[in-house]
Amino acid sequence: MKRLRFVVVGTLASNPYAGMAWMHMQIAVGLRRLGHDVYYFEVTSTWPYDPIRQMKVCDSEYSLPYLARVAASFGLDGRWAYCRSYSDREWFGLSSVKAQDLLANSDAVFNVAGASRFSDKGLRVGRLVYYGTDPVQPEIEFANGDEGTRALVEEHTEAVTYGENIGNAECIIPPLPNLKSRTRQPVLLDMWQSGAPSKEEFTTVGNWKQDGRDVQYRGETYYWSKHREFLKFIELPRNIAQPIELGTNLKGPSTSEARTGEVVRAMRVDAHAYLMLKEKGWRLIHAPVFTRDPWSYRDYVTASRGEFTVARDLNVRLRSGWFSERSACYLAASRPVITQDTGFGTVIPTGLGLFAYNTMDEILEAFDAIQSDYEKHSAAARALAEEYFRAETVLARMLNDLGF
Repeated sequence: MKRLRFVVVGTLASNPYAGMAWMHMQIAVGLRRLGHDVYYFEVTSTWPYDPIRQMKVCDSEYSLPYLARVAASFGLDGRWAYCRSYSDREWFGLSSVKAQDLLANSDAVFNVAGASRFSDKGLRVGRLVYYGTDPVQPEIEFANGDEGTRALVEEHTEAVTYGENIGNAECIIPPLPNLKSRTRQPVLLDMWQSGAPSKEEFTTVGNWKQDGRDVQYRGETYYWSKHREFLKFIELPRNIAQPIELGTNLKGPSTSEARTGEVVRAMRVDAHAYLMLKEKGWRLIHAPVFTRDPWSYRDYVTASRGEFTVARDLNVRLRSGWFSERSACYLAASRPVITQDTGFGTVIPTGLGLFAYNTMDEILEAFDAIQSDYEKHSAAARALAEEYFRAETVLARMLNDLGF
């Protein structure tokens, strides 16, 4: 394949959490490892979140140095640009002239999760690809005729999706127009290579409760917030000897209120949920301690014995085939994963290193299997990552689907 020029456009600085950093950087660095000329841009009009002030702000005091630091740590120093589209539209990193030339003349611009609009900023973009990392919601909104979603999607020439079952017999969701590739999370395997775990817990990381992103389709409501799925299996710690730890936003058990005037999608664990989780035997850790930096987040994952997690209701019931990037990173760290079934078994084998479940009995069987031969399942987890999530393989296939 000839050397191409790509721009990955995302929101890792606007949403400065480690998982977002890894999601975007593994795409950009993976493409670069294939020999391409790659840049990371941020041009969203959404106010960035500042974890120090704990609110969205109309400035770049936190987001800009954070982006510079993350890009440099992944070897992209000098290959990033940040536009304050939400205020004065000033460019940082690359110059305005250089950045706008790259948007207009690169071989492709990958708009991660469709989070950035270009037409309303007067930015000219050549081949713009919708890079669907959070499938189902946009597909349903598009099918339902939502004007905002349709306008966004129609800016793009093509789409790719992490919903590997979308458009096939497993899943009733209609694909976005011009869907060219059903792909998955690319993982930089060498960055997750790890020795034996130092913790006894199976862990996971994520928001307990999120609001405002449920969707309706064919008379049914499909839910975004994962707390609904955790509640289905809330008794799990009482049924196994294996300790389970949930890394989420605690900030004390009674501080779930939003600041005045601020709309908060991701809510802290409130007093009732905190006491319930503790009483049911869940171990809890305040995730912001380690999720403000991609490397401390990686250390948390690699220290874990494995992952137990849930998926969003909309991916579970609609069988989208979506698989968590975080879970893929656990696999790459040789950590077995037990996760809720979204239909991903159509493309990724389960039962050795990776377990998909629908019932409590299936969860218990998975823990028993892993406990009976942890070393075997640990090695199998890494082997799955090498075969199914290696960044260079995943991204090369995606580019081939797009005709490069």
